[in-house]
Amino acid sequence: MNTTPISEDDEPPSPSFLSPSTQAAPASSDSAADGPGASHIRSFVHRRGHITQGQRDALERLLAQWSIPYAPRRLDPNAIFGRQAPTILEIGFGMGETTERIALDRPGDNFLGVEVFNAGVGSMLKRIEASALRNVRIIQHDAVEVLRDMIAPDSLDGVHIYFPDPWPKKRHHKRRLIQAPFVALLASRVKPGGYIHCATDWEHYAQQMLEVLGAEPLLRNTANGYAPRPEFRPQTKFETRGLRLGHGVWDLMFKRVA
Repeated sequence: MNTTPISEDDEPPSPSFLSPSTQAAPASSDSAADGPGASHIRSFVHRRGHITQGQRDALERLLAQWSIPYAPRRLDPNAIFGRQAPTILEIGFGMGETTERIALDRPGDNFLGVEVFNAGVGSMLKRIEASALRNVRIIQHDAVEVLRDMIAPDSLDGVHIYFPDPWPKKRHHKRRLIQAPFVALLASRVKPGGYIHCATDWEHYAQQMLEVLGAEPLLRNTANGYAPRPEFRPQTKFETRGLRLGHGVWDLMFKRVA
């Protein structure tokens, strides 16, 4: 999603344009402690971001159909998608461009997208409708709590984390998603042989990702350092523009060991 950080003192926006049922959004506190050892610093802060009328309409019309409310109990992917198929978790899908393209190219896989921001969720819902996607579901909630409470161990076939917020200022590095405790939790939810694929356009964050992922005993790097961009990850228009301007992009591909 790669959004620009703002002051930690900012308050979450009031989604007054949404119905009460649609306002079931993630908590806005910076940390959560819902169980023993569960405290974590959130990697996001609610922003007063712009949301279009089309995104608002999609939230009202489609959220109940294609989203799964957060609840502290394990999901049954077969029941959610109505079929048995590989399940891929995407954390922070932003406006959904990449998710849509991958889901279209891989109709045999199920994609569970986690995103906290209304604009992104509304945009993804519009894409689901426009492309008649039947293999995408959304959870609008904090990814750490979703992984901890809703995803069973050894159940995911893959994880995509593309361009997460880099929190470039040093005092904000604690907010970065890719930290050792999170990676340990993430690895425990991936099946042996499953993969974790990350991408970032911030070199320092890429270095941190490589170090943290490489230190997790349940994971093995599939490359000698950074990996080439796999064919299934499309190059977005923003990435293409950045590459044209000389900006780097780093992919990391790790597999879960038995």
